[in-house]
Amino acid sequence: MDIAERIETGLHMALHHSTSGRCPAKLAGALRHAVFPGGARIRPRLCLAVALACGDRHARAATAAAVAIELLHCASLVHDDMPCFDDAAVRRDKPTVHVAFGEEIALLTGDGLIVAAFETLARETMLTPALTAPLVATIATAVGSPHGLVAGQAWESEPDMHLGSYHQAKTASLFVGAVSAGAIAASGNPRDWIALAKALGAAYQVADDLYDTVGETGSMGKPAGQDQRNGKPNIVAQLGVEDTLRHLRKLVETAADNVPDCPGAESMKAMIRKEATRLMPAKLPASAA
Repeated sequence: MDIAERIETGLHMALHHSTSGRCPAKLAGALRHAVFPGGARIRPRLCLAVALACGDRHARAATAAAVAIELLHCASLVHDDMPCFDDAAVRRDKPTVHVAFGEEIALLTGDGLIVAAFETLARETMLTPALTAPLVATIATAVGSPHGLVAGQAWESEPDMHLGSYHQAKTASLFVGAVSAGAIAASGNPRDWIALAKALGAAYQVADDLYDTVGETGSMGKPAGQDQRNGKPNIVAQLGVEDTLRHLRKLVETAADNVPDCPGAESMKAMIRKEATRLMPAKLPASAA
């Protein structure tokens, strides 16, 4: 199977475990709604790309790590869209979970996806138990506090915030977790990939800020202008569109330049640059084009 097939098959298997038997029908539907169809799946793709570059020694563990990363990302989107945060009505071109199923089910859906992520890691690494603890610890660090996704979300409630710390925690941390988990699953060195992950994660957050400022709702799969409406930090407000674009391009090149020497280095660089093209908003102000 190629990377995309491994991810989708793994996600379907994880959701089957979470929704089979006597799972309440509404919750089962909401769990599927949150995960399928997916977005770019960049985090799990990055995880498996690193595992392959390192030899993919334990493919089942690598796939489990990639699936766990994506389930946690989906959980964060469900919670982020809720009325207490962004109060978003659309995600991935369809109603958000709380709009489609209600706030109570949305809260439980996010919680359920978090549990499913770590259940998947435990179940799929039974034959490689030496990998279970380091994978769980690595991924938990990426999503928890004080430096992970949870902390990043919490920074939005602070009166004083360092934008770089916010971006690092909210977005880059899960990219670091993805590359680290991919390397660990293949018996590689996760430290070799951290600089790449930090730069690429920062690029994604900057691109998201750009889309929110100058993009169109149809191109994002979610409403534009949410940051300003919700009083959230946005780097475009700080730098302007042109300087933000320059910063984004620099981050992408930094990510590509930090691909370590490995058999899959060139394909990894090509993947990063291809993603960079997708990251750029289709329509820009004339002065920034």
